[in-house]
Formats: sequence, C-alpha cells, structure tokens
Amino acid sequence: MSARDSKTPHDELGADGGAGAPQSPVAHASGEGRTSTDFSPETGRKLRRFAVIVALALLVGFALVYWVKSRERHELAAASVADAARRPLVSVTAVRGGMGGRTLTLPGETAAWFEATIYARVNGYVANWYSDIGDHVRQGQTLAIIDTPELDAQLVATRAQLNAAEAQVRVRDAEAVLATTTYERWRDSPKGVVSEQEREEKKAAFDSAEAQLNAARAQVALNQADVDHYLALTQFKRVTAPFDGTVVERRIDIGNLVTAGSTAATTPLYRMSQDRPIRVFVDVPQSASTDLMKSGAPVQIRAENLPGQVFTGAITRTSQAINPQARTLKVEVDLPNREGTLVPGMYVDVAFQLQENGLYQVPAAAMVFRSSGPQVAVVEPDGHVRFRKVTIARDEGSAVELGSGVAAGDKVALNISSQISDGDLVTVNESAGVTGPSGQASAVDSARTPVAAAPPGGAAPADAGKRH
Repeated sequence: MSARDSKTPHDELGADGGAGAPQSPVAHASGEGRTSTDFSPETGRKLRRFAVIVALALLVGFALVYWVKSRERHELAAASVADAARRPLVSVTAVRGGMGGRTLTLPGETAAWFEATIYARVNGYVANWYSDIGDHVRQGQTLAIIDTPELDAQLVATRAQLNAAEAQVRVRDAEAVLATTTYERWRDSPKGVVSEQEREEKKAAFDSAEAQLNAARAQVALNQADVDHYLALTQFKRVTAPFDGTVVERRIDIGNLVTAGSTAATTPLYRMSQDRPIRVFVDVPQSASTDLMKSGAPVQIRAENLPGQVFTGAITRTSQAINPQARTLKVEVDLPNREGTLVPGMYVDVAFQLQENGLYQVPAAAMVFRSSGPQVAVVEPDGHVRFRKVTIARDEGSAVELGSGVAAGDKVALNISSQISDGDLVTVNESAGVTGPSGQASAVDSARTPVAAAPPGGAAPADAGKRH
C-alpha cells in the first residue's frame, strides 16, 4: 500500500477542513485563526524535573551563601572578643556635675533648745518627788523636796550665834558710853586737878571701848551673813524647774541620800530639756562649706521614723570655722517644732540646695598625677584611652571637682595602670564610682563589657560582648 493509500481517518478529517489534523507541539493557525498549545505528557514531565532541579540548586546555593556569611560573622565576632580579651581591663565611671546646682543631703542630729541636768544644792534625803519622765513642767514648778536635818541644825546654831553677838554689841556699847563720859570728864578738868598720866589712861580706855564696840558689831554682821547663807541653802530644799520644758530623766526616789555638787561622784536628780523650738546640727564637708557659710539658706529636714513629713527651715548660724580633724563646718538649723513632733537626739536627713558652680566631679581614684600635671584617662566609645589635662577646683578627699578638661558624661578610668599609654585600647568595666555628696562611695560594678566594633554588613551577634 502506498503512502497515499494509507491515510487514516484523522488524515482524512484534516484534509476536509482540519478537524482531524494531528496534534503537534508547535502551534499553527487554522482557517478560523485559533491557537493550539497542547504538549505531550513526556515533555511536561521533563519540564517539571528541570524546574525541581533548578529550585534545589538555588536552595543549596542560598544555604551555602548564608552559611559562609554566618561563619564569617562568627569568626569576626570571635576575633573581636579575643582581641578585647587581650586588652587591659579598666574600671570606668561617668563624670558628673559638681556639687553646685543640686541637692546635698547630709545626716544631722536634733538637739534641745535648752537642756539642763539638775543636781542637789544641799545634802539630805529625798522627802518627795512630784514630776516624772515625760511630764511638761513650768519654770519654777516644784520637782522634789529634800529633807535637810543637818542644814536645819546649822541654821539654828548660826541664829543663836547671831543673838549672842547682838547681846555682846549691847555690852560693848554700854562700856563705850562709860569710857566716853569718863574721858570727857578727865579731859575737861582744870590743870593740876588730875595728872597728865591719868588723862592719857582715860583716853586709852575710851579708844579701847570704841574698838571693842566696833568688833562686836562686826561679829554681828558676820553671824548675820552665816544666817543668810543657811537661809539661802534652805531654799534649795525645794527642787524647781529652771525653765519651761520636759522631764526626760528622773534619777531619784523617796528616801535616797543626795549630796550637793555636780562632780562625777554625785548623782543628778533630774534632766530636763526644752524642744520648742528645737535645734538641728549638721557637719557639712569643706567642699560645700562656701555655699553654706552664710545663714538664711533654705533646708528641708526628714526623719526616717516620720515618713512623708518634711520640715522646712533655714540655716540659723554656723561655726565659721572648719573642724581640723573632720574638715567639716558645723551648721545649725532652728525649727519652731510647735507640735513637738521632733525630739532631741533624733537622726534626721538635712537637704541643702547648692548653687551652680560649673564644676565636674570625678572620684579621687580617677586622678593621674604625672610630670605634666594632673590628668584623667578618658575612655572613648571605641575603647581608646585619651589622657587629658585637668584643673582641680576642689579636693574633698574621696572625690575631686574639676574646673576644666572633662565634660559631663565622659567615661574616666579608675586606678589606671602606669603601663597604659595614650591611644591604647582597653576593655572597660562599667562602675558607678563617683562618691555621693556625703563623701561615701557608691560604686556598683556591672558585668564586664569589652568594647568591640560591629562587623561590617550587620550588627554583632548577641554574645559578642561576653568573655568565655
């Protein structure tokens, strides 16, 4: 059979109008302008396999690139940490503003306006007492009565001696009158009637009588003074309050023997204080004494046992001298204390508002003294050390106030080694080492943090700052 004779029905349909034309992967135009995109099953399977292979290749490529980049980052971070571990470790703290322009809080102590320890002025026994601790008494109010039998007997004796002396005066006065009359008679007698010797004897008797009278009168005055002395002592049998105040201590009881005096061997009877108004004493460090030397500066006072209560006052007076041992200035603040809320002997916190002085404060441990003068080692954010010359305005011992060379917020190294030079890289240990206003250090070291630059192309990993 020839090729012409072997036509299939599909071929015949194709010849009649294309209805039976064979399917071809290549699209062709029909008489009506339609397009055919039919593929064989084998060709579709090949295309799918090719797409899967390409996708897997891309995935493997992306994974490989990510692994290489991640490894590079970890290696760079590890190199940074290793480099930081080889650097010297220094503790740093931030530069703070000086004491001026902020509140200075210092411990203080309350003290009574008046305070007195009452001792006995006479020897005797306590007959009774009328006031106990915590009692509010008025000036002149009787606190206790002392029985003084010895004093009473001495007063009786001196009064008897006074009476005897007064009687002796009367005797001497009569003798003086007789001696005066006799002398005048002999003195006025005509010459020749009495001898000159007798006249002189009468004159001597007259002078003697006058002298004895004066001596008797002096004895009366002496005895009167003794009586007055013992009468005055009897006034001390009644122990009275020296001022309006509160009894804070009672050391006697009925029947106790008390001795006059205020020596270490004698026992006081009472201790009193007046706390309205009340005094508050504060020792101010020398570095702040200039601002607080003058009276009138406002203060706020708080007590731990009185939460939420603030007592306002002003500096009343200062000692105007620095204590050579403590290097502090004694400051006194007077408060009305009308309600009696504060009592003597309390511990209080006193807040002073200091004036702005434009200084900067660093710990004394941050100072470096070299041949070129005082310096501080400033650690830059990238870990480089820069030595800066500074001028010292105030030295308060644990902290130093600087006039130039630093700025607030600068990181300065503490106790830096002499082996570290300008420009060296260091690892920093954050610290809050600047002392507070009271001169006490408040350093709290944080975790060690090496300074390392972030790798290019992204931030350093979270563990880049830890030492292993």
